[in-house]
Amino acid sequence: MSTTELVRETPAPPAQAGSDRRNRWYRHRRKLWHLFLIPFCLLWVYPFIWMISAAFKSPREMLLGGLSLIPDEWTFDNFDRAWTTAKFGDYTINTITFSVTVVLLVLVASSTMGYALSKPGLPGKKVIIGVLVVTMFIPHSYTIIPVFLLINDLGLNNGLLGAALAQAGPGLVVPILLFMGFFAGIPRDLEDAARVDGAGYVRTFARVLLPLARPVIGTVALMNFVFAWNAFFVPLVFTLGAPELRTLGVGMFSFFGQEGTDWTGLAAGACISTVPIVIVFLFLQRTFVEGIAGAVKS
Repeated sequence: MSTTELVRETPAPPAQAGSDRRNRWYRHRRKLWHLFLIPFCLLWVYPFIWMISAAFKSPREMLLGGLSLIPDEWTFDNFDRAWTTAKFGDYTINTITFSVTVVLLVLVASSTMGYALSKPGLPGKKVIIGVLVVTMFIPHSYTIIPVFLLINDLGLNNGLLGAALAQAGPGLVVPILLFMGFFAGIPRDLEDAARVDGAGYVRTFARVLLPLARPVIGTVALMNFVFAWNAFFVPLVFTLGAPELRTLGVGMFSFFGQEGTDWTGLAAGACISTVPIVIVFLFLQRTFVEGIAGAVKS
């Protein structure tokens, strides 16, 4: 004789059932948001894809082909024209030199100033921070004349170093605040231990604090590299007397002429100037997010 055992499922507690319903609703809502945002993402990305497509088209096809993304005949003449005729090869080297110089200037100035402002009890600390924040709202065009005169008096006009100094100044405020927030969150015990070992302020800053601030350094470097790479106004003003020192942002205007505009060459030039930024961001995006999160948390 066999005995049949009935196994009854234990009903889920009310709290767990409610949690499961909330999780399902959250997943469904997230899917709806994704479906809603996909068209906007396509609208946002489409001009960039069209620019890449136009760089491989002939001028005639670009003007008559409408908004099509696939060229009928692929050509690399536009890139050759942009790289050689428009001197984008030289402009790329100038832009790399200019951007790296700006990053180094900003890192040195903002890290030291942020370290000083992170000290508690600093006289006039709130006033200094307030003045720094106010300068963020002053447009470059309002200060370009005194900055130009200052750079000219230093004998650095018509050079990449003078342009880098002018570009680095307005880009100091946010990095200073990031470094200040990060250094303020570091325990004083680390500095005290370094003092006991005989390290001075400079050695403590360089050997102990800066290695800990690597995420912020990466964030500041990426931000200012992108800003400097895309800069137009400052490099234009400070290279008027030296066209051979133009950056990519200024060199784009070589495709605009009195008789017309070389649109396919302009698209190829835009692709050339965009690729390095994308590569740098792909390598530093994790550091960028960690630096922002660490500074805000501190």
